[in-house]
Amino acid sequence: MRAVEAIMECLRAEDVEVIFGLPGGANLPTYDAIYDSGIRHILVRHEAGGGHAAEGYAKATGKVGVALATSGPGATNLVTPIADAMMDSVPTVFITGQVRTDLLGTDGFQEADITGITMPIVKHSVMIRDARDIPSAIHEAFHVARTGRPGPVLVDVPQDLSRADIDYEPVGDIDLPGYQPTTSGNAKQIRLAAKALANAQRPVLYVGGGTVSAEASAELRELAFSDKFPVTCTLMGLGAFPAPHEQWLGMLGMHGTRAANWAMDEADLIVAIGARFDDRITGKLDEFAPAAKFIHIDIDPAEISKNVAAHIPIVGDAKDILPRLTREYQSLNPNRQRLDDWWVKIRKWQQEYPLRYEDSTDSEIKPQFMVQELMRVTEGNAIVSSDVGQHQMWTAQYYDFPEPRRWINSGGAGTMGFGLPAAMGAQVGCPEELVVCLAGDGSLQMNIQELATCSDNDIPVKIFLMNNGYLGMVRQWQELFWDRRYSAVDTGEHPDWVKLADAYGAKGMRVTDKSELGDAFKEAIETEGPVLVDVHVTREENTFPMIPAGQAARDMVG
Repeated sequence: MRAVEAIMECLRAEDVEVIFGLPGGANLPTYDAIYDSGIRHILVRHEAGGGHAAEGYAKATGKVGVALATSGPGATNLVTPIADAMMDSVPTVFITGQVRTDLLGTDGFQEADITGITMPIVKHSVMIRDARDIPSAIHEAFHVARTGRPGPVLVDVPQDLSRADIDYEPVGDIDLPGYQPTTSGNAKQIRLAAKALANAQRPVLYVGGGTVSAEASAELRELAFSDKFPVTCTLMGLGAFPAPHEQWLGMLGMHGTRAANWAMDEADLIVAIGARFDDRITGKLDEFAPAAKFIHIDIDPAEISKNVAAHIPIVGDAKDILPRLTREYQSLNPNRQRLDDWWVKIRKWQQEYPLRYEDSTDSEIKPQFMVQELMRVTEGNAIVSSDVGQHQMWTAQYYDFPEPRRWINSGGAGTMGFGLPAAMGAQVGCPEELVVCLAGDGSLQMNIQELATCSDNDIPVKIFLMNNGYLGMVRQWQELFWDRRYSAVDTGEHPDWVKLADAYGAKGMRVTDKSELGDAFKEAIETEGPVLVDVHVTREENTFPMIPAGQAARDMVG
């Protein structure tokens, strides 16, 4: 069969149900094979939208997301989604077309060295040099993308090789001698961790997105409930532990709660589970958690002691390690009253410094109130994607996620334009779920063209636009740290979002009165098809609390 038909056989064998992509000259053979493949293809309006849709699909379902692009600018338009997937450990496979092998290195039409361009931002990549290698390359791509620490894999296929005839045989087990992720965790280290937990007076479980990737939320809860351990999650870890809950401290980090950040600052033992101690969490690194010892559980050995030295490192899969740690801890019969004083202090912080804001007394819509109304109307029962900025932080603060894979956002890369296509991918992957995108007016226009994709493919995402007429997070920093010198942050009065939604075949709505917000949200949710609700909020509201960049958690402001 043709090599492109073998690609389709491989995708079916990997249980791929949907792919997002855009055809061009170099991948026309692939699209000819898609015609008869039986695999659903979503034609996106921009390759970046397809890449982020594949991410949203993967984040919501736990399956590998797949995106296709042609050579040259088609492939380079995937660079941002690939970098985003690498930063957030998203299992994705990107298949790009390439110019014919006889044109490689000649600066042929739409030639780009996409494997070279993406080398620092992929987990693995390969350019096909022999058509007979295509089946094994596709299966290896899926294996690498989903195992160990998940991530993006790129397969670049020259057009002439994709058209070649090959003898196709199904690929059996994948054997990559140089790629053998550690999953089980060292038994001695787990016993040491259990003893450290049993002796700790001020422990905190610090949970990252790796816990969600490992499908280890149930195991995390078992550990947390084996005693009354305080739990905090990163932006990417939200939903791994149910919110609200009496052991839940809220999100930690730059815009986390005071209780979470101050607990980390005064802890004597921090158990990091699938988290990487990035700068948004640690603040001033040499003043981070000065009294704490660290247990670090992560499947990626490169993360252990990268930023913060681990006293007890455990490399492996959290889903395997956490139950063993729980059993070891329970076997020690620890003194369960030792945490009482710790909880007295935490409860005092929670009571004195809850998340709060000054609500309006008139029709003005505060952005925090908007998120709370969305939470109330959906009863927390939605998959929520966001773009990047103030609205993202307010959603993380005021929308409670009771379970994993309900919160779809760009964390490590902070990619504006992520929200709408990611919501689209999540909705395709979870067609029975309510999927909403909480966007900012700065971010939404960056991939607004995918609203046409939603309309044409009956993808009923609901977009709630937090419109303050600014690039809000940048404006906030200019206010706080640049003497209110508002340089290039006013987004102006255009577009007319209601008309734009209508032009794209969606329903457009506008809300400017606080009293009308809840009813408008209900109407949007009950409307068939995609909806865009333009909500005008307070223009210069700031996202607080906040740890100023480079400062310690104890220096929170706002």
